[in-house]
Amino acid sequence: MEEDIETCGWFVFYKDQLLIEKKNGMYTIPFGTEPPMPVPVGSTIHTIGEIEGRTAKTFSVHAPVPGSENDRHLMMDLRSSYDVLPWEEYNVGGKAFQILNWDKNSRYCPMCGVPTVQISPIAKKCPQCRQEIYPRISPAIIVLIRREDSILLVHARNFRGTFNGLVAGFLEPGETLEECVHREVLEETGLHIKNLKYFGSQPWPYPSGIMIGFTADYESGNIKLQQEELSAGAFYTKDNLPEIPKKLSLARKLIDAWLEEKNHL
Repeated sequence: MEEDIETCGWFVFYKDQLLIEKKNGMYTIPFGTEPPMPVPVGSTIHTIGEIEGRTAKTFSVHAPVPGSENDRHLMMDLRSSYDVLPWEEYNVGGKAFQILNWDKNSRYCPMCGVPTVQISPIAKKCPQCRQEIYPRISPAIIVLIRREDSILLVHARNFRGTFNGLVAGFLEPGETLEECVHREVLEETGLHIKNLKYFGSQPWPYPSGIMIGFTADYESGNIKLQQEELSAGAFYTKDNLPEIPKKLSLARKLIDAWLEEKNHL
């Protein structure tokens, strides 16, 4: 009896560009028993879990796949794929991108420089000094600050676009998440906050982060922007909001939750 060949979901990346397939006017990642394109020499196929009940695999290629809306296959940056892929596929795609980023940056032991050996889907080991290397996730906080019937929105200089978002920043060594929120808000805006509450979290694979969301209330201070970080910042009511982040982000989830609360008052 012939053995069944497993159908896998394939996440193929060139840098941050993901290979997607167009079928009957819908977008999906390629599924099949074989990779949708040749695996380049030196590129490792990683098993990263499951997608729609099938094994999910990922690998990187050395050049983008040419293609457009009229072709069966095309490449799209991971952020943009959120708008066209099913949620599960986008979510696993984020994990795939983080694994590939980790693989690229952990080929050699950081202690002694010897080539590492992969010992599990998320672990490598140095055969010389036995150092173990796991994917590093960078925690970052993001906070929605309320003042009466308004919220603080800022435009960071590193934003990709003209939208205004929320104060955010990376956790530093030796501080708690709560301390990080207070520090980032004070450094970037000159404001003091109170009533800090946890909201939720979100993997942020750009390239390897996790966003931890909070809400807080304005306590005191006048806005004084950290010029190297922010180009604009002000409090806005729900009736005069500027352009805000896309649905993809935790920032938007925080803003939408606040808007829903205001609409029910």
